[in-house]
Amino acid sequence: MNGQNRKDVLPGKTVDIVLKADQRTGKLTRGIVKDLLTKSSTHPHGIKVRLTDGQVGRVQKVHAE
Repeated sequence: MNGQNRKDVLPGKTVDIVLKADQRTGKLTRGIVKDLLTKSSTHPHGIKVRLTDGQVGRVQKVHAE
């Protein structure tokens, strides 16, 4: 799943995000969602989340459990 729909991104899910500093390169960071920061139901660049380690970025991929 891509990370554009808020209903697909839930706390505790494993996701790949792109950090603000990595937007030019597209480097992905894997982690577990702690908080959802985007309030709208969809976002074209991905839902913004905070991972359990404190990193913030936009979800590019949601991994199936």
